[in-house]
Amino acid sequence: MEFAELIRTGQAQAELLRGPEEPPLRGTLCITGHHLLLSPGPQATPDLWLLLLRNVDSIEKRVAGDSGTITLRCKDLRVLQLDIEGVEATLDIARSIEALSSLESVITSFPFFYRPKGLRLGDAWHFHPPECHYKRVAREVLLRAGQPLTGPQKRRCSEDEELLRAVLAGARPGARGFIVDTRSPQAAKQARMTGGGTEAKAAYPGWKRLHRPLERGRPLQESFVHLVEACGDLEQSMDRWLNRLESCRWLSHVKETLSTACLAAQSMEQEGACVLVHGADGTDSTLLITSLAQLILDPLSRTMAGFQELIEREWIQAGHPFQLRCAHSAFSHARPKHEAPTFLLFLDCVWQLGRQFPLSLEFGEGMLLALFDHAYASPFGTFLCNNEKERCLCEVRTRTHSLWSGLSQPKEQRKLRNPLYVPNPLAIWPSAEPQSLRLWQGLFLRGTRPPEPSEVAWEKVWQIVTDQEKTEGSQPTDSASEPRP
Repeated sequence: MEFAELIRTGQAQAELLRGPEEPPLRGTLCITGHHLLLSPGPQATPDLWLLLLRNVDSIEKRVAGDSGTITLRCKDLRVLQLDIEGVEATLDIARSIEALSSLESVITSFPFFYRPKGLRLGDAWHFHPPECHYKRVAREVLLRAGQPLTGPQKRRCSEDEELLRAVLAGARPGARGFIVDTRSPQAAKQARMTGGGTEAKAAYPGWKRLHRPLERGRPLQESFVHLVEACGDLEQSMDRWLNRLESCRWLSHVKETLSTACLAAQSMEQEGACVLVHGADGTDSTLLITSLAQLILDPLSRTMAGFQELIEREWIQAGHPFQLRCAHSAFSHARPKHEAPTFLLFLDCVWQLGRQFPLSLEFGEGMLLALFDHAYASPFGTFLCNNEKERCLCEVRTRTHSLWSGLSQPKEQRKLRNPLYVPNPLAIWPSAEPQSLRLWQGLFLRGTRPPEPSEVAWEKVWQIVTDQEKTEGSQPTDSASEPRP
């Protein structure tokens, strides 16, 4: 298939409206196989506006008289409006965007064509071998798995039983084991009808089951959709806004997730227990809990490099199906059951950690926003496909660039790093009480509001730190810890 076959018109004159705080941009609109471009001409700044077509989540078009309007709702939650001269041009551009933004073949996506200056193919793909992490935490026993396939006959697996016996035998004397099941008891029982279920208690001596149900799949996606709809309604009263925020239950999901992660972390830290986290498939809620538990306990996971390693190990290599889960964001009219913002929920929980412990994470909100954007639409290959097998078949590691290589560029570091970071060797215990949690405005409201005073202050802090580094020639390295809020 040639991209040119899907492009119905080459260019048109258009005006772009990007948001309430940005001036409109007028110029020549062009479509390529992967991008929408608007060139304002040589006298304007910037000289080129660019949108990756994969970022388009939904498109609406309307015509009136001799012109038309296209509204693009993007996966990164931006809403863009294009006013285009000519009815036929409007319809042709809309059809072209619809076709090019929904290509299903992985190898036709932009990462396989992206060749930025200063980066080489193969760089940073092997920065984070999991073996190094396992050697470092050989006695921090945290396991994750999908549900056991016991079936209606309650079959047993001798290999599983031996593995969990060995885990307890290798721990400190008297250590207990906890199986944190992210399903409700009823859901776990119903899973037996389709071949799943739970471990037989008698076959796993020393292990105690704890049910901590977490929403997944469609309920989580619907919560995300309702939250974005509420955030986009600029005409509602404060009472209606608060009611809609509560009814979408997104912050409830954040609360339940952080509580479960704290349970797993406390079991290891305070009781010296071994913890096995599992759910239905072992590729969603389990990754969510093990990742957050490590951020709570492990200072290295809270560094820039350690956080990237955590995501590579616990999400990408562990088989979170990004291609399925992030096929659409919050605006698409399609609602496939396999879509779910599980990774976004993880990023939101990390943002809550950073807000409660502003000195203990080396990375800032910019890193979390970048990960959200790239998980849904990216020029890099890091989040492509659903598992390592698919990435190998598509030769992702040899034919695309790694996101970690792109984020390591000096020009990106100012947006990603926390200028207030001080290494903290202690565990950080977040509060999951409702009064301690906040809506992540930097993401959910970034397209509908002006910068907050805190964001302006953040930029000033960066300037102060930069000036101090130039003066002193080095950055302070004093250790400190933060109290629990």
